[in-house]
Amino acid sequence: MRAVIQRATSGEVRVGGRVVGRLTFGEGPLGRAGDEPGAPAKARVDGESAQARQGLVVLLGVRRGDGPEQVATVARKIAELRVLNGEVSASEAGAPILLISQFTLYGDTRKGRRPSWAHAAPGEEAEPLVDAVAQELRARGLHVETGQFGAMMEVRLVNDGPFTVLVEA
Repeated sequence: MRAVIQRATSGEVRVGGRVVGRLTFGEGPLGRAGDEPGAPAKARVDGESAQARQGLVVLLGVRRGDGPEQVATVARKIAELRVLNGEVSASEAGAPILLISQFTLYGDTRKGRRPSWAHAAPGEEAEPLVDAVAQELRARGLHVETGQFGAMMEVRLVNDGPFTVLVEA
């Protein structure tokens, strides 16, 4: 299993022009109730403006043969990696997560001019594992929204930093 974790101040997924998932900020360290989704809040730190809200946009690829062990490892890493400002994790900050399945993370480009998808799990194998990662994150008390598995999606995000890390399990 492979996850591209991006620290973001906004993010959303659309399918056919309809929003199916977005980073939403509620009460807690990252935002206030009633904040407009996608509009970054500002804070003052030592007299300088800084982003007060951050979440994670996670692109998740499932490899043939992945199972519960990879689900647990990737969910733990997404929740516990200290990648938000102040070296805090999504769990510590109560940060929202936008989780998007992306089989193309297992595209193999070593031969020829067309990627091979031989290492990517087929949809019927991958979808329950993507759902399991989302459920594991929710079980940790995190707010998780998702894209639509198997759909052609339009993903928008504002990468904060930019800050992107790759997790493999």
